[in-house]
Amino acid sequence: MVTDPARDSSEPAGDAPGERADGGATGPSAPRKKRGRRIAAWVLGILAALLGLVVLGFLLWANIGVMAAEPDALAAVRDDPDVTLTDAGPAWVLAPASGESDTGLVFIPGAKVEPVAYAATLVGVVEEGATVVITKPTLNLAFFDFRPLSDFTALVPDVEDWSVGGHSLGGVRACQLAEGTDGLVLFGSYCANDLSDSDLAALSISGSEDGLSTPEKIDEAAHLLPADTVFVVIEGGNHAGFGAYGPQAGDGEATIPPEEIRAQITDALTPFLLGAD
Repeated sequence: MVTDPARDSSEPAGDAPGERADGGATGPSAPRKKRGRRIAAWVLGILAALLGLVVLGFLLWANIGVMAAEPDALAAVRDDPDVTLTDAGPAWVLAPASGESDTGLVFIPGAKVEPVAYAATLVGVVEEGATVVITKPTLNLAFFDFRPLSDFTALVPDVEDWSVGGHSLGGVRACQLAEGTDGLVLFGSYCANDLSDSDLAALSISGSEDGLSTPEKIDEAAHLLPADTVFVVIEGGNHAGFGAYGPQAGDGEATIPPEEIRAQITDALTPFLLGAD
């Protein structure tokens, strides 16, 4: 028998370089696997960092540039002897000073508006006997507030009849919470969900000069509201006029003073909530 002296007798016949006798890989394949794992970890780390930056940026955006309540308008509410304004934690409670009220409205603010900025708008109906709970939305955006209405109505347990309402984005959220309540109130807003088959009482108050919830948008979404919805247009009113927080980007210019806008809101809201003429 002739043997090949160049062949190591310990190497089984048929094995190629880079292969073990059991078929496993040796050589450069193991380093390639380690390098692949390092690349994957690096990519995942970058994606996690980018996601963190996106979340941080959103949180900063949600909390910076919140439109604050005008000091003079808020001071007038605080000084009104006929009402009380209380910070109840998850919401502001605006109630008759007499304590006698059995009708309430849970009101949801517009996006990035300080909730108490609506006190000056709603004080008129409170003077007439209604109680208003102005929510403090999560991240200043109504769509991120998943608390049920009961969390807010529980703040005033003596009130029996509750409606829900809101301004702008807060009104859109109010539409989603309206079923099972006594009424829906929209300030410069409209529904995204269909309530047309509901027997819910509804009031829509809009402004002719609103540059955000424009008259056209209100009209286009009107079919989503109950057939007997009461529509009130404040001639000369704009979007920011539904609160007391100053001018708002993209809005139209009001042609009547804020006091007149608030007076017309009270005139429409009082009979809707309280049944007064």
